[in-house]
Amino acid sequence: MIGSFSVGLFVNRFGRRNSMLIVNLLAITGGCLMGFAKIAESVEMLILGRLVIGLFCGLCTGFVPMYIGEVSPTALRGAFGTLNQLGIVIGILVAQIFGLKFILGSEDLWPVLLGFTILPAILQSIALPFCPESPRFMLINRKEEESAKKILQQLWGTQDVAQDIQEMKEESVRMAQEKQVTVLELFRVRSYQQPIMISIMLQLSQQLSGINAVFYYSTGIFKEAGVQEPIYATIGAGVVNTIFTVVSLFLVERAGRRTLHLIGLGGMACCSILMTIALLLKDQFNGMSFVCIGAILVYVAFFEIGPGPIPWFIVAELFSQGPRPAAMAVAGCSNWTSNFLVGLLFPSAAFYLGPYVFIVFAAFLVIFLVFTFFKVPETRGRTFEEITRAFEGQAQAANNRAEKGPVMEMNSIQPVKETDTNV
Repeated sequence: MIGSFSVGLFVNRFGRRNSMLIVNLLAITGGCLMGFAKIAESVEMLILGRLVIGLFCGLCTGFVPMYIGEVSPTALRGAFGTLNQLGIVIGILVAQIFGLKFILGSEDLWPVLLGFTILPAILQSIALPFCPESPRFMLINRKEEESAKKILQQLWGTQDVAQDIQEMKEESVRMAQEKQVTVLELFRVRSYQQPIMISIMLQLSQQLSGINAVFYYSTGIFKEAGVQEPIYATIGAGVVNTIFTVVSLFLVERAGRRTLHLIGLGGMACCSILMTIALLLKDQFNGMSFVCIGAILVYVAFFEIGPGPIPWFIVAELFSQGPRPAAMAVAGCSNWTSNFLVGLLFPSAAFYLGPYVFIVFAAFLVIFLVFTFFKVPETRGRTFEEITRAFEGQAQAANNRAEKGPVMEMNSIQPVKETDTNV
């Protein structure tokens, strides 16, 4: 939570790429502390390592979606944004497999498993210097037009980047006329109020859907459902998690963010109700344990179609360069705070409510479904400039008491035409 709220301190000073490079030091430090905790016979080292890794994770959940959104072509921004989620779920699956007792999940080898945290950080530290800085950061924040132009030509594989440069120049002019956007400004300025509320609600829809309750306590849930080897069922859920993130990767630029999010929330709500029924009837009907397992796997699949990848990158789409770091900080903090509360409260809720605990998640999912339907706009195929203008127009319309809803305002803008790029 602390790390995610500190995103703006890094990206505005060091840039997007360099910020990711710098905080790898935290991952290496945290991994070493956890890996050597047993040798040093120090519980304090383990706790400190976890705290440092938590700080690293909070920062990266802001840095990575922001960087990806700013280096991606408009027509493929959602697909590249989903790759971030794909990396996350692959990491979860690898950790689940390596955590098996006969691999690294034993009493002797668990420090090695925790110490492996340093490997991705080292690989990223080697690869990042070969990646360009965000062209939007170079032009809008640093005023280095030639550098931004060269980066775009390198990324797009074409010399004709005049339209992208012009869009960034216009955003740079507007940003120069505005005062620096702080977290408080996001809630005070009318043109930011709607997108920041959407951003927070989408992050809450991801965590209060119950997905992390399922993954944190999946072994116990599968055991309650009557599975003999629940750890393998948990890994099966991780496999489904990965497969359907790939499915979302191919659908997000065709079906759109809003549509996929609605489908995901609706499917998860139905599966939550089905899980409750299956857990209630499992002692009366033998086949109900299989129904429960199936409902959990389908639930995970629906999560990765929409609520899994979309909230991370859509925040970067809803804001222009100036308020984007502050917005990513607020959204990330909302996500990690709700994640923390779900992990903390779920065991008690499951103890008192039993199978009915999933009805609580179903209720949240229905609320977020309604909110998404009425309030969340479609951003597919639209430039950052177009999205910003739509929200500014909505704010001005509200000031003038014009009767025009946010979705209609956004959908009245025609998406940009896809251009042939060698990405």
